[in-house]
Amino acid sequence: MRAARGRRVILISAILLLVTLVLAAGVGAVPIAPSEAVRILFSRVPGLHLTPTWDEMNAVIFWQIRLPRVVMGALVGMALSLAGGAYQGLFKNPLADPSMLGVSSGAALGGAVAIAFLGHWQIKGVGTLPLFAFLGGIAAVTLVYRLAAVGRRVPVVGLLLAGVAVGSFSISLVSLILYMTNQQARDAIVFWMMGGLGGANWEKVAWLLPYLTLGIGTLLLYGRELNALLLGEESALHLGVDVEYLKKMILVAGTLLTAASVAFAGTIGFVGLVVPHLVRFLVGPDHRYLLPAAGVVGAIVVVGADTLARSLVATEIPVGLVMAILGGPFFLWLLRRKLKPADA
Repeated sequence: MRAARGRRVILISAILLLVTLVLAAGVGAVPIAPSEAVRILFSRVPGLHLTPTWDEMNAVIFWQIRLPRVVMGALVGMALSLAGGAYQGLFKNPLADPSMLGVSSGAALGGAVAIAFLGHWQIKGVGTLPLFAFLGGIAAVTLVYRLAAVGRRVPVVGLLLAGVAVGSFSISLVSLILYMTNQQARDAIVFWMMGGLGGANWEKVAWLLPYLTLGIGTLLLYGRELNALLLGEESALHLGVDVEYLKKMILVAGTLLTAASVAFAGTIGFVGLVVPHLVRFLVGPDHRYLLPAAGVVGAIVVVGADTLARSLVATEIPVGLVMAILGGPFFLWLLRRKLKPADA
């Protein structure tokens, strides 16, 4: 029964995601009707020979500006939601999210260093900012893992405490950079850390896709093992799960997803925290259905938030701010609903 509901939620969410992508790609200063957006989209499908009944300028806007942005938003939302759901299962902590091991803070430090002190050279459309942000996130989690390791074991409590320490230290260094640098660099760092998809293009999507494919594929493979881990590490061991290896794989995959997302979109909070909780209400705690459903719903949430961010006012609002404004109260509502007695 629960498995059937999980599959149904995944299917419905996937359909909603496709609809959201098409609608979002039509929203902007130059509106594109959904029917026209669909015709433009299907005009690139091999074998279909559609008569061009759309405005060519709208087609350029759709393919070169709007669609890369909504695709990147979907990928980032999927990555953060999957990482958050996997971390919540690994740590058995409902407050776990992709930033808890210092990934986001380390990536923010790398991005701040790139903006403040490095040049603007690029490799195939990607500059120093996403590269150093990605390396900063990877370095932060590597340090956390080494600090938490006790022999061949890595206690979960040690990971959490080391993550808090490394994250706080990284943020303090970001603050120091903000204090030392000039106003222009300071504004650029603050704006980037708010999170946004304004610089999205197909080159960046191509850079992002391999990391997300590897991370998402890895997490989806370990749904059954995460279910066993919910019973406790000893019980999981008796069921044949290599707990320490599982921890490493979840940490590596979650780090890849979070570091790559922050590198290209800045810090977008609450996605990895709120979405898994919401999906858990719909499909239950089974990670075989929770993780894929959370990924699809997370994609919808970020694309929707970004569409609001660029359409509410004349000046574009960073999508990270929109997620914080919407995600905070929504998470509190979910928390109150979860804590509310069943007979109340």
